[in-house]
Parts: sequence; C-alpha cells; structure tokens
Amino acid sequence: MSFLIFLPLGLIGLLGLSLAAGADDAVMYGHGLLMAAFGFLGIFWVIARDGDMGGPAKAVPGGVNYNDGVIRAGVVASTFWGVVGFSVGLVIALQLAFPVLNFDLPWTNFGRLRPLHTSAVIFAFGGNVLMMTSFHVVQRTCQARLAGGWTPWFVFWGYQLFLLMAASGYVLGVTQSKEYAEPEWYVDLWLTIVWVVYLLVFMGTLWRRKEPHIYVANWFYLAFIVTIAMLHIVNNLAVPISLTSTKSYVLFAGVQDALTQWWYGHNAVGFFLTAGFLGIMYYYVPKQAERPVYSYRLSIVHFWSLIFLYIWAGPHHLHYTALPDWAQTLGMTFSIMLWMPSWGGMINGLMTLSGAWDKLRTDPVLRLLAISIAFYGMSTFEGPLMSIKAVNGLSHFTDWTIGHVHSGALGWVGMVSFGAIYFLAPRMFAAEKLYSLRLVSAHFWLATVGIVLYASAMWVSGIMQGLMWRAYDSLGFLEYSFAETVEAMHPFYVIRALGGLLYVVGGLVMAWNVYQTAQGRIRDERPYETTPAAPATAPAE
Repeated sequence: MSFLIFLPLGLIGLLGLSLAAGADDAVMYGHGLLMAAFGFLGIFWVIARDGDMGGPAKAVPGGVNYNDGVIRAGVVASTFWGVVGFSVGLVIALQLAFPVLNFDLPWTNFGRLRPLHTSAVIFAFGGNVLMMTSFHVVQRTCQARLAGGWTPWFVFWGYQLFLLMAASGYVLGVTQSKEYAEPEWYVDLWLTIVWVVYLLVFMGTLWRRKEPHIYVANWFYLAFIVTIAMLHIVNNLAVPISLTSTKSYVLFAGVQDALTQWWYGHNAVGFFLTAGFLGIMYYYVPKQAERPVYSYRLSIVHFWSLIFLYIWAGPHHLHYTALPDWAQTLGMTFSIMLWMPSWGGMINGLMTLSGAWDKLRTDPVLRLLAISIAFYGMSTFEGPLMSIKAVNGLSHFTDWTIGHVHSGALGWVGMVSFGAIYFLAPRMFAAEKLYSLRLVSAHFWLATVGIVLYASAMWVSGIMQGLMWRAYDSLGFLEYSFAETVEAMHPFYVIRALGGLLYVVGGLVMAWNVYQTAQGRIRDERPYETTPAAPATAPAE
C-alpha cells in the first residue's frame, strides 16, 4: 500500500478543521467539518481497503485487471442522486402549481430548492453517470487499467463531497446566483482540484493504452472534461470577503457578469449535457445493439463540428441585451449551424441500429438508448429554432424554454443515462443479467409519458405566456396583468407536475431494479419473444 495518499487526505482534514475553527458563519463551520470528515475518514477507508485499489494491477489471465470498483460505486451514486434530483424537481413543480407548498420556510421555498434540483439532476446524477461511464469506456477501449492507483477513488469521493457542500449551501442560502454556477468560491475551488485530478486520470489512462487508436467516444469525453474546466474557472472567478466566509463578490460587474455567465454558461449545455453524453451514445448504443457504429467518418465530422460551433452559441441567450448586436447575431448564426452536425450525430446513432431494429421489441434497454437519440434530435432542432431572434422574442424566459430544457435533460440526458446504468449494473455487480427486463420496460413507458406530458404542457404554456406578455390594447397598454398570466398557467403546471410524478416513479423502479440486480436476484417473469409470432389465421372474406 502506498502511504502517499495519507498526506493529501491529512492536509484536507486539517484544512477543514481550520475553516471550521475560524468560520465567520454557520455554513462555513458546517462545510469545514464536512471537509475534515472527508479527509480523516478517507484515511481510515484507505487503511480498511488495503490492497484493493492501490499499487500495481494484479495479473488477470487473458485480460486486463480493470478498476471496476469505482464504476460500481458510480452506478449506486448515479441511481441515488437521480431519485433525489427527480424528487426535488417534483416538489418545486408542485410548488408552482400550489404555492402553499413553500410552507413559508426559508429552506423549503422555490428559490432555494430550484437550484438544488438543477444541480442534483445535472451535476449529481448526470455528473456521476459521466464519470462512471468515462472510466468504464476509457478502460475498455484502451485495454488499460485506470491510471493513478487511488486517484480515481479520490475523484469519486471528492465529487460527492462537492455535491454535499453545494446542495447544503443552496438550502441554507449560500449561492452565487449564477445558472449552472451556483456554488460559492470555496466549493468551486474544491471542484477545480477534483476536476484536474479527473482530467489527469483520464489522460493518464489514454497515455497507457495498448490500442493505437483512440475511439471516438473518448474524444467526446475529453472535450467535455477540458471545456467544463475552462468554463468553470472563468465563469466562477470571484473574490471572497475573507478566507473564512462563504460570501464572495464576482470578478465581473453588472452587465459584464451577465454576459460572461451566458457566453460561458451555455457551454455547460454544449459540453456537459451534450458532448459528454454523446460519448455514452457512441459506446453503449453499439454495444447494446451488437452492431458497429454506422459511420466512423460521420462520428469524426460530428465531433469536430460540434466542438467548433457549440463554443460560439452562448450569445443566443443574450438577444435584446447590452451585448453588441453583431455578437448576438454571431450566437444565433452558430446556433443555427449546429443543427446539421447535431442531426448528423442523431442519424449516426439511429442508423447504428441497422440490422438490429428487431431488438427494440425485445430489449427495453436498447429502447431507452434509441429514444434518447430521438430526443437528442428533437432538442437539437428546437434549440437552433429558438435561437432565431424573432422566435427568441416570443419564447425566451417563458415556459417554452423550460419545456425545451427538460425535453433535452429528461429525454436525451436522462434516457441515455438510464440505458448506461442498466447496461453496467449486471456487469459491475457480476450478475447473470438484470433483475427484470419487464421493469425496465415499465420504466421506459413511465419516463416517456412523463416527458411528453411535461414538455408539451410547457410548450403550450410558454407560447400562451409569450403572447400574453406582449399583448397590447388599442390604447397601447398591456392587455394582461402579470397575475392574469400566472393564473392562466395553473392547469399546465398541474400537468407538468403529473409528468414529473411519472418520471420520479420511473426512477424508483430503476433504483429497485438496480438494487435487486446487485443482490444477484432474477425476477421470474415471462421472457420477451425473440422471434415474431406466427400470424393468426383469419376466415376468408
């Protein structure tokens, strides 16, 4: 066992104690204790698992001794955070429909739970899915064990600490109030450390690969890791009022801060929610379908087009703002140009099923992966459409935007993540197969119907909202008050909450399925037919 791991863990523990001892507020005190617990408990955890992950890889006859322990932990963490994130989303959807559910408490109001929901779904659920799948894919495609000995575990547990500090901070009112960049300065610094180690582990594994070729999925993962590091650092530049206070002031002032936020913040959509999950698509769809990628050349075009164009798309959030008109037009132009390479990737994913379309009838896991690609195509059409200035004037800051975001997040990101979890669960827990394919199918329908209800309600509500907001009477006065627009949206909010409920139930079904699979159980159920049934005889007419 290498004792070098004890030094950074001990330093983290001491730093946490120092922050707690000199804390200017209760939140910093609590987060200091969390850091201290992470460092000191980490030392005991390493000692308890002596020889499990540290040191050189053990020889495995006929193969590579992959580090699957951290991937197994990722399956559990992804499932847990998914249920938490979806549940909080249901709560805030109900709060919008029935405001009494805010309970007049500071910790349970919409303003604090909303960023908790966003971070829990995107960064906790999605982030854990990306980490575990990237660790799985890079090992298998490189035929090499994860680099760094214990460092993959540091990345995993360090990321969970980041999530705990961020989530508890939101509920207690500690936030920078920036979309996709809510955590305060010290939480951001901790994430930066974890993310750099994540990058080094990934690149180190690529470096030690036995395969001369770097598979395209790894390019998407690498683009996601590098770009998220860039946007995280620039978008979160801030000056703390003291080293023992949670409060900080952003480096940019006023309008410049808003412009920086969306120029960089949109890349959270482009690279966290798109490029990273395309890495999942390009590995797990071919594996589940047992078919090669339809066009390797198209995947390369898809990658470079996406990487070049997406980075310029942020200004489409800044139409009719202080951003110069030429920059607004640039953001719109590049967003529209994104449509074609995005659909090229969608076509590549769907055409990979060529020769395996019949499996959609008997393989609900593949069904989840296939519908995720369909939602990717729909969202990447709607995005360029909404970036057009005239359309944006109607749709932006309305529920239409909310519908768009969630059709992408629940349809594309959620479905492809579920498929990856179902793919990995039996393999990581050495189970013969999934506990129940019928429950996977039930999850598919619950999630799909939930998304359709959610997105369609928000699309209709958003169009109505936009039209009501810009309706004028013959005298030039606004025709509707804000209260009237809110009242008109009530039935759509109820439908949205119903869609969210179905999605949560689907997440609970998945959690039960994964748990039973981990226990090695197999449900006694009627198997799917592998051959088409003979047509029933019919009387002659």
